[in-house]
Amino acid sequence: MSPTCAAIEQPHPASLRSTLARPLPVTVSGSSIHLPATIVTNAELTETLDTSAEWIVSRTGIRERRRLAPDLAVSDMCAAVAPSALADAGIAPAELDAVIVATYTYDQPLPSTALMVKERIGADRALPIDITQAACANALQAILLAAHLLKVSARAVLVIAADCASRITDPRNRTTGVFFGDAAAAIVLTRTETPGAGMLSWDFGSQLSHSVEVRAGGSRMPTTDLTVAAREHYLRMDGRAVWETATTQLPHSIRTAAAHAGLTVTDIDHFFLHQANLNILTAAMTELDVPMHRAPITLDKLGNTGSAGVLTALHQARTEHRLHPGDTFLLSAIGAGFQWGTLCFRH
Repeated sequence: MSPTCAAIEQPHPASLRSTLARPLPVTVSGSSIHLPATIVTNAELTETLDTSAEWIVSRTGIRERRRLAPDLAVSDMCAAVAPSALADAGIAPAELDAVIVATYTYDQPLPSTALMVKERIGADRALPIDITQAACANALQAILLAAHLLKVSARAVLVIAADCASRITDPRNRTTGVFFGDAAAAIVLTRTETPGAGMLSWDFGSQLSHSVEVRAGGSRMPTTDLTVAAREHYLRMDGRAVWETATTQLPHSIRTAAAHAGLTVTDIDHFFLHQANLNILTAAMTELDVPMHRAPITLDKLGNTGSAGVLTALHQARTEHRLHPGDTFLLSAIGAGFQWGTLCFRH
């Protein structure tokens, strides 16, 4: 059961795909989301940005998004979402073997945000792990890691995906200013004894690009008065590059993961996709020739919630009782870097 890397034959983009003889015996036992109280509508954005509510909807599908209160941070959203996810799974914090926090807007460079969350929720013996630099694909990497921990020794892992993009979005920039919302989503992964259930396959790829980046704040461009004045600590995004990469790589990754699970795309019951832009989702589903009703949408009310996006869609399906025993589902997303991936499960 060792994944193989195809980068030797095709270095651009690199890929990591599953070679499983049988499913990894893991299941989503619980889920939850946490939304900040403040709602920001498109009409409010037009007061400070050169845009219109109609333009935002036509280009993104987003009508409103949430904003985290100024005195709170990502760890606060994580600590708020964890108890309800654990209660849904019937798992006590002390039973957790690992707490994985997926975020690119962590509280601070050091110490670990996952460690802060672990301490606050009372997961005393859990291993804290931070997944940070795959951006909107962070949650998928976190879930893949959790599944392998469960395969080896763990019995319960909490994965929290949360981002507060409002803190790194330039309020003067129309390109980024309309997209992002703040939110947290969590799932509890445990072992399953159900024959045939679990993680069936995965596909991950990457290709270096600076089309989405935060330039300053690291070792290459440390924080100075000049970097702050130049607004280098805000997120920059080339929308055309994102569109071309996402609409190409997401369908390819989805098809690859389905094939490695011994399925066709039409066999998949549910598609929990990166909640970035409704037009990207529509283009990807059209390319796959799959009806849109199989892909729940949360971005219209939440915006692009970064790492949390795919899990908000999964939680919505669970709360609406759409997932049934034996159903197959995919989680697929692309993040800055570019890094992308797809996980295939049987419920």
